[in-house]
Amino acid sequence: MAGPHVVETRKALERAIHVERSALAQDLAELSEAQWAKATLCERWTVEQVVAHLTAGASTKMWRWLLSMLAARFNPDLHNDRRLAEHRGATPEETFRRFRAVVAGPAGPTGHTAAWLGEIVVHGEDIRRPLGLVRTPPVATTTAVARFFAGRDFTVESRTATAGLRLEATDGPFTTGSGDLLRGPTLSLVMGMAGRVAACEDLEGDGAAVLGARLRSGRRTS
Repeated sequence: MAGPHVVETRKALERAIHVERSALAQDLAELSEAQWAKATLCERWTVEQVVAHLTAGASTKMWRWLLSMLAARFNPDLHNDRRLAEHRGATPEETFRRFRAVVAGPAGPTGHTAAWLGEIVVHGEDIRRPLGLVRTPPVATTTAVARFFAGRDFTVESRTATAGLRLEATDGPFTTGSGDLLRGPTLSLVMGMAGRVAACEDLEGDGAAVLGARLRSGRRTS
């Protein structure tokens, strides 16, 4: 059963998405040209590319998303790269303007609202951590994402990454699984499930080494 710190309804999830997009837009407004070109935790993309990817997710309707996946023969990297290129501006400033225009827009192309909340939470951290920026989303937000990620592989191989581990949040109600313990802040658990090796620095228990080894074996991080 959902506890008091969990976002439950679709409307609540959508509100959380808009809050996280708005917070990211505020951070992006202060970036230099060099920062826009900096590598992110999403290793294939720079800050500007990740922002364009987020714009694409908020701008692509379901039918267009399905057609794009079909055209890419269900290769998610190819699909993502094509949509990113479509929504990237000629300059970082234009890319930023396009992102700001969708801050209050649709959650994403499908009804998996918690997954699209995960997109903005994870990619927000992908951008902020290398830039030395800090934001911890509300525990209700990160818990909703953690529960979705633990339940299935969707945009990331989150359930597979943590199979056979016992996950416990130190700042909220999220717990799941059995096996070697993986313990830490909910945001760090989310980032670990999303394939970010850097998150293992914030986690403790025997499961941290297990997860780190799995992620270093070559799991994609888009």
